[in-house]
Amino acid sequence: MKKSLYFKNYLVTTCIVFLAFLILTSMFFVWSYRLILRERQKAMSSTAEEVVRYASAMTNSYPVTSFELRISLASFAKMSGFDIMIADETGAIVSTSDMSLMSSELGRVVPFTALQAVESGQDFSWITDLGGVYQEARHVIGAAFRLASGRGPGSYVFVSADARDMIAIWRKFTGIFMLISLGVLFATFIITYYTTKKQARPLNEMARAARRFAHGDFSVRVKSEGRDDEIGQLTEAFNSMADSLERLETLRRDFIANVSHELKTPMTTISGFTDGILDGTIPPESQSRYLEVISSETKRLSRLVRTMLSMSRIQNTKPEELLRKSFDASETIRLALVGLSGRIEEKKLDVAVELPEEPVMTRGDMDAITQVTYNLADNAVKFAREGTTLRFCLWKQGQKAYISVENTGEEIPPEEIPLIFERFHKKDRSRSENRDGAGLGLYIVKAILNNHNEDITVTSAGGVTTFTFTLTLASQKAPE
Repeated sequence: MKKSLYFKNYLVTTCIVFLAFLILTSMFFVWSYRLILRERQKAMSSTAEEVVRYASAMTNSYPVTSFELRISLASFAKMSGFDIMIADETGAIVSTSDMSLMSSELGRVVPFTALQAVESGQDFSWITDLGGVYQEARHVIGAAFRLASGRGPGSYVFVSADARDMIAIWRKFTGIFMLISLGVLFATFIITYYTTKKQARPLNEMARAARRFAHGDFSVRVKSEGRDDEIGQLTEAFNSMADSLERLETLRRDFIANVSHELKTPMTTISGFTDGILDGTIPPESQSRYLEVISSETKRLSRLVRTMLSMSRIQNTKPEELLRKSFDASETIRLALVGLSGRIEEKKLDVAVELPEEPVMTRGDMDAITQVTYNLADNAVKFAREGTTLRFCLWKQGQKAYISVENTGEEIPPEEIPLIFERFHKKDRSRSENRDGAGLGLYIVKAILNNHNEDITVTSAGGVTTFTFTLTLASQKAPE
């Protein structure tokens, strides 16, 4: 059977708490028993010392077997709650505090080992029947004393208490502790159950969300519940990943839709005009004009496919795979102008180029950077107003070289600027005056510069639009 993380966590926590409870309970049982025993010993020792002092004084007037001493022992026993006996030097019981047991206890003999222990000054505290003196085991404290005259043999005082009373007190004490501990333990289990379940809930939600992701539903999110711990951070990271996946899925769908649209338009035109020529719908005298349209659409379709292949290649190129080398940045501007000279002449554009007197050596993939400059120049020519000036500038600043491409034409609205580097983005798809573009040129520019860890900025005001991008100087280490 598959066990959840919640179950495992709860089981481990419960076992740890229960084990700690067992250890604590065992320690408490031992500690409480010793505490009660120590307090009992202290009280019995105090009683024994008082009896010794009193008996030592009384033996000046009365013998240890006197009735008066027995009455005094009974008073001590009543006040302390302990039984008291006095034995002579041979260990024979000669006096006791319990008048009802006097006849049965008198004459019984305490074991010699017990007398030796008391005589030597050792702490005599035993659970014993004193060799049959008592009918059952009792807690016994012993002390030795001599007659008031200081002459004659020594005597012994034995103070005893029912061991069952001490055990009963200990059981009552530990019973209360067990009752409270079990209540705390039960409450701990309940709290652990809910806290563990609460900790596992986001993980379960993530698992369910991941399964929905696998079926293409990227709309689900995991509630963070205001947590700022590791689970909360994981939840935020998961939701951020979900946002990225949803955005990528949207881009993927838009990409497929845009590609389909861009491919469908020229193919529909080619198919329609070709069928018209073949079935005679288009008269022979008009066929030449329509064949030119077919040729133009075929070339546009070819350019679109090449651009898409180039985009795919750039996307799959890792920064470390770039053919980085030193080159003169002004050469990329020259190559772009040569490639666009025909279109520049068609639109009657003036070209202004501002270059430093000395070569500006930069480091990067020259072919890729040339494509960046060409795409920006192509975009500038495409949207420049006829008869205006196309301006190219190159300069150095700090550790970077800067290339700017500027044209005069329609402004780019501020809200459009963040979108112009997206795939297939066009200002107005339905009424675009230029049907040659597929909306991929600036996307490719951005992708190449990202691979080089370079930046590009756009400004558009007063009819003048400027694209400026950076390159790393050859004397500097290219950013990785």
